[in-house]
Amino acid sequence: MQTLIENVNVINPFEDIKTHKNVLIEDGLIKRISSSKIKAKRNASVIDGEDNYLLSGVIDCHCHIFAKGFHKEENMANPLGIHFYNAVPHALQTVNAGVTSIRDCGSADLSFKLAQQRKLFTAPKIHLSITPLVMTGGHFDLLLPSGFDMEIIYPGFPKGRCDGVEEVLKKTREIKRAGADFIKVMASGGVLTTNTSPEFPQFNKKELKTIVCEACANDMKVSAHCHSLKGMNNCIKAGFSSIEHGTFIDRKTAKKMVEHDVSLVPTLLVHQFLYKSGFPAWDNFAKEKTAKLKEIVKVHKENVAAAYEEGVNILMGTDSGVIPHGHNLEELTHLVDIGMSPEEAIASGTVRAAEFLGQSNLGLVEKNYVADLILVNSNPLDDVSVLSDNDNILKVFQDGIQVKN
Repeated sequence: MQTLIENVNVINPFEDIKTHKNVLIEDGLIKRISSSKIKAKRNASVIDGEDNYLLSGVIDCHCHIFAKGFHKEENMANPLGIHFYNAVPHALQTVNAGVTSIRDCGSADLSFKLAQQRKLFTAPKIHLSITPLVMTGGHFDLLLPSGFDMEIIYPGFPKGRCDGVEEVLKKTREIKRAGADFIKVMASGGVLTTNTSPEFPQFNKKELKTIVCEACANDMKVSAHCHSLKGMNNCIKAGFSSIEHGTFIDRKTAKKMVEHDVSLVPTLLVHQFLYKSGFPAWDNFAKEKTAKLKEIVKVHKENVAAAYEEGVNILMGTDSGVIPHGHNLEELTHLVDIGMSPEEAIASGTVRAAEFLGQSNLGLVEKNYVADLILVNSNPLDDVSVLSDNDNILKVFQDGIQVKN
């Protein structure tokens, strides 16, 4: 099947805009980009780009597609099926925002990946971590002081709690068996879990190294939820591939990340959004969460800006699922606020994200690249905030098939 998009301006980061181009897509790949008229097959889908802007679809490197705020009380109240049905509108909101692929950092299982591949509903492509590894009493240990365990578990979705070298080794293998593409580890306290604090590390060095060794044996990367400075340094030494959030990062640690090729997914949007919006009145832990957020918001932006200045590879991620889905590309404006150019911000969610995921033919509008694309009504290189408004994302394509009109 062919799709021909005519009269578009092609944007790739760090290149001049290619104006008035025609783009031919066949079998999910970009086959030709030309200023001349392209003759397509008789049954091809021909789309007038109307002199709008064609970019690679965005990759959100940190989200939770099943999640709807991680409210533990809802885990207890809702039938298990709601956990899965939530993913359908979340996926559509994500695609409509211009995101064609996601890296899910906990909550989605193999069923979502298979459903997307089988086109059962409109959804971004997904890289799975299944569920994060969490130590007893750590961030995302959802056993409450009442004794009730709020963690959602079912066949094919292993429990994430583990302690000691033998347990983390077995749990890493269980999560791989469940279909994970990478391993996620809670390496510090967090905002959403009671009785944990973001500035303190979690898991010891032997446990972290064991996780990395087992993951590497299976050619899998390891990602760390980590606000803590000490926790980040533990993860860098252990061989982690990315730090998520990185709230208390300093310049010395940033330099170590550059030296060891560790990427940072700062998720700037989530903390700002939560701090402004707050938590539901019925959330028994709202006061504690708000106090932790206040400390994070004070320093996060400034510290990430310093990491960027030191040359850390920064990838776009939003933590959507903690906050409502569909706001994903607002993250780009926050990345520009810390000093990135619009081109760099866009690259962090396209070509650089694709490189991090090991996909050498994704993230650019180029010949023989996967035709995951978005058509935008304004030039985001002039003002990246145009991508924050989903109405400006006119069309979205996955493998050359239009999934948003």
